[in-house]
Amino acid sequence: MELLSYLREFNTPSVLLRLTMAVLCGGMIGVNREHKRRPAGFRTYMLVCLGAALTMILGQYQHMMFGTVWKSEQLMVGMTTDVTRFGAQVINGIGFLGTGTILITEQREVKGLTTAAGLWACACMGLAIGAGFYEGMLLGFGAIFLSIKVLPYIEGFLMARSRNMNLYVEFTAMERMQDFIRLLKDQGIQIYDVEIDRRGNVRKQNGPSVVFYLHLPKYQSHTRLLADLSYSPDVRTIDEI
Repeated sequence: MELLSYLREFNTPSVLLRLTMAVLCGGMIGVNREHKRRPAGFRTYMLVCLGAALTMILGQYQHMMFGTVWKSEQLMVGMTTDVTRFGAQVINGIGFLGTGTILITEQREVKGLTTAAGLWACACMGLAIGAGFYEGMLLGFGAIFLSIKVLPYIEGFLMARSRNMNLYVEFTAMERMQDFIRLLKDQGIQIYDVEIDRRGNVRKQNGPSVVFYLHLPKYQSHTRLLADLSYSPDVRTIDEI
């Protein structure tokens, strides 16, 4: 406990430990995203965590200096300091960085939300490291790593057995959509909603596209349904979103 109390103080070993932990923890989370070819990878996560930790340390340094070396100047000009304002600006700044990782694909599927959330959480972890809140940092690191490494398998397991399914389909011609809908109903599939884009993509010579929101019958497999529907002569492209 004495060692932990010492490391919470503002001193050179404490600063070195905090910055090292920020590099290691941010980098370990970023490695997983790098392997998945996400917009933000190893260096991005490492720099975000390191920058957040350094910002928090800067706030503590400023607070210490205003209470000692700069105290006379502070009293002269009547300046007050708040060490939390740096952390607040980090959270605001990460919002702009995270926005750049979010995009909407041609299939009208939103990508990058997990990356943006991971960057935001990594910045918060960096603030905890910079503040010397080691217990919170360890718990936060474990939760973030669990979310991006283990939970995707659980999510995939649950989604594969979900009765709801969103299907993106490109048709050879819009007139063929009725035959496709009839094929879905013949398999006992309920259609909740339909979003139609009649324009297609002229540059890539894509046909009109439709997003179907479906409710599958019991024991119907997502993979098997995609395989069966892909053989339809009316379909140019089909994918689950």
